[in-house]
This record gives sequence, C-alpha cells and structure tokens, in this order.
Amino acid sequence: MDRRVFLKTSAIASAASLAPFGAFAWAADDGWRTFEIVTRAELPVAGPAGVWLPVPTVNTDYQKVLETTFKSDGKAQLMQDPKYGAGILVAEFSGAEKPVVEVTTRFMTRDRAVDLSAAPSGPTQLDAAERKRALGATDLLPTDGIVLQTAQEVTKGAKTDLDKARAIYEWIVDNTYRDAKVRGCGVGDIKSMLESKNLGGKCGDLNALFVGMARSVGIPARDVYGIRVADSKLGYKSLGKSGDITKAQHCRAEFFLAGYGWVPVDPADVRKVVLEEGGGLPLTDDKVVAARKRLFGSWEMNWLAYNYAADVQLPGDTKGKIGFFMYPNATVTEAGKAVRVDSLDPDNFKYKITVREITS
Repeated sequence: MDRRVFLKTSAIASAASLAPFGAFAWAADDGWRTFEIVTRAELPVAGPAGVWLPVPTVNTDYQKVLETTFKSDGKAQLMQDPKYGAGILVAEFSGAEKPVVEVTTRFMTRDRAVDLSAAPSGPTQLDAAERKRALGATDLLPTDGIVLQTAQEVTKGAKTDLDKARAIYEWIVDNTYRDAKVRGCGVGDIKSMLESKNLGGKCGDLNALFVGMARSVGIPARDVYGIRVADSKLGYKSLGKSGDITKAQHCRAEFFLAGYGWVPVDPADVRKVVLEEGGGLPLTDDKVVAARKRLFGSWEMNWLAYNYAADVQLPGDTKGKIGFFMYPNATVTEAGKAVRVDSLDPDNFKYKITVREITS
C-alpha cells in the first residue's frame, strides 16, 4: 500500500495551529529551508504486530508541513492524538505480511527568535483549551509538591512571568547537568529528579523540568518533541545532525508570554554544549555563554518539531500510555500476548530515520 495524503486545514481535529499531513503552498521567503525526512521500520519477527511512527503536525511561523506519504504491506493509516493533535502513522500486521512500514514527510523550517527587549505586539492570551493544556499536570509533570516548592524558591522576588521564566531557565542551566549514561532523551520524571536531588539527565528530563516548574507558578509552558535534521550553522558541532538521524531525537521547551506569544527556550542544549562541545567546556566559556544567551528566546531550526503531546495513548495499543511520542513504537506478539519492542534500540527494532535538504 502506498498512500499520498493531502488533507486541507479545514479537516483539523484539534488546535488550529496543528495542520495534519497537509499539502500547502508556502512562499519561499528568505530563511526558509526545505527537508525530506524518511522513517522506515521493520519488526524483528513476523506475526501479529503493531507499529506507531511519529508524523509532524506542527505548523507555525517557523515550520510548515508540506506533504506526508506512506507505504506498508500491512493495514496502515494516519491518525491524530485527540488532545494534542500529534500525528501518528498506525500500521497493523496480521502475520501474513512483511512487517515493514515507511513514512516520508516534506517540510520547511526557518530560524526562530522572539525579541523580548521590544515592545509587546503579539497575542495577549491563549484560548481556554490551549491554556488548560499548557498549565495542566501530566503523569510525569506534576505541578504541586516538590515541583511547586522548588519553583517558588527559584522565582522568589521575580515579579513578572518573564522574570520567573528566566529565573527557572538560569537555575536549570546552573544546577543540572547532561548525563551521557541516560538512555535516549531521558524519561522526564521531574518529581523523582527533585526528590532524589539527582539533576542529571538529557533533554527529556531537563527541558521537562523547565516546563513543569513554569506551569507550577502559573506560566503556560510545553515540551515540543522532535528531531535534529541538519548540522548547526552557528558553530556548535554538538547541536546538529544530518543524514542518518536515527538517534537524533531532541525535545525543546517554550512558554507563553502575554504580548509576545510562545517563547522558545532550550536549557538542555546549553548543558549539552557544556558536556560535548570541544571535549567539555566550563559555564564561563564564551561558547557556552553565547549558547546560554541565545537559547532563551530563540531556536536554530535545524530541527523538526513533531508534536506537543504527553500521556499518549497510541491507537490500538494495549500496553498503556507512553509519556511522550518522539520515537517509533511497536508491539509484537509472543506466546499470545502483545510485547512492547524497545524504542531506544533501533538496531534490534530495525528502524532507520534519514533526512536530506532539498535545495532546488
């Protein structure tokens, strides 16, 4: 089966900012770059099985999803998470087919920055549903207890949402660290991190900490789950990936500021620069200082945003919710029972993600 999907924005089932799987005509303004990303998954054994692949649905002033196509020998369809609009390619195999599925998306990105020194001129509030999502607790992001207590201590004396968000950002950069031993992007269990005082992790932990702490003090915030798609043009070898991006997943964070809209941040990447750039750098190094300044208010868009989803129930999956949807997921049948395949083991799961930039 090979399907090419062109859905109009009128078919959107969730927030207006999420246009699923669509084909759109966008002006090639200065700064826009076009990419094609291909995710191919092959299950390790034949038999009844299911595969769920992330498909980008984030359409904003910094990213446009142009077209998504897919092919599979099994039964496959594109669906969306009902709460967050996350795109999901769902493939089912009865056992008679070869368990392979592939999805291709073309998209455009351009670098993103919010000038916080300028007079406010953007939206002053979120709609009620989006605000509720951006302030609500999730299974991994509670907004009470030690999360609230820590955020209140960190933001003590800060009077505005901007001051509070900056205080949380700076505290995370100063007090956490990137732990290379953590698998994948981490789990994002911020309550356990704070209770254990083990503040090491990766982007799924450190940026989740920013989001949970911001929400706890009344600032709408959200994780944005995605993947790196190109090398950095800013001189940071550690903050980019091109070609084979199978292990290049990366989540970011943003908070809503009245008069400015959604403000991008990425304290986890500051800690990545500290650990990996040039073999390791102190916080006082010029390269770290520059990254720290830039990553509060801007993102280099050598990265694709998939979705904002949390506590995701994958359609047809009987193994329960997952904390976030950034990796391929699958289940196979063993002894008559569905068993989840390890999403962080692409060599045995046999999935590969590749990207190319389209320049003409």
